[in-house]
Formats: sequence, C-alpha cells, structure tokens
Amino acid sequence: MHYMILNYTPPSEYADADAVAAAAEGVVWGAYTRALIEAGVLVGGNALHPSHTATTLRVRGEGRDIQDGPYAASKEQFGGYYIIDVPDLDTALHWAALNPAASSGAVEVRPVVMRGSA
Repeated sequence: MHYMILNYTPPSEYADADAVAAAAEGVVWGAYTRALIEAGVLVGGNALHPSHTATTLRVRGEGRDIQDGPYAASKEQFGGYYIIDVPDLDTALHWAALNPAASSGAVEVRPVVMRGSA
C-alpha cells in the first residue's frame, strides 16, 4: 500500500530555496532518503519551496479568491513529502518516526488512494 509522509517543519529552518536545497542534499535528510531507497520502499517525493512562495486559490461562485501564502497559518510549514510503498500503517509509522521533521516539527502519514481502489 502507498502512504504519503508529509513533512512539516519550522519556517525558520528553511527560509529560502537555497536552504531547502542544501537540507535536501545534506546529512540528515540525505541519510533519510537513502534509507528509504535502500529499504526499497521509496516511490517518490520532493522538497518544496518555502511556504511564503505558495499561492492559495479558492473558487467561490463564479469568482476566484487568490491569496499569497499557504492555505493554513501554522507554526510549521509543509516542506515536502515522500511516497512510500509498505505493507501497512505500522510500517509507514516506523518510517515516519525516522523522518527528520518528526523531531522539530510534525510528520503526517496518509494512505494514498490508488486508481481502481477505494
């Protein structure tokens, strides 16, 4: 089953695209990514630009409401995601606990709806 691991980190840790890129290739995040690859569970994933670069869109009636910034105002920012293929939620939670964001922010784990399944 595929699970998405969503990384939420304090905005101060990754203030710009250069910081995000450096972290993604750095010791901590690089080691986590390599561990997922070596275990054969990584399906995909990406780091995201900092939350201040987000644009949120809502359609209300026939109009569009566009807002600069992320959808939710929170202490953490959605910084990236991994999609893993593991047998069950317990295994997904094991990998989520190893995620670097778990120690300074939060990690959300969600099952992915696959085409042709409910």
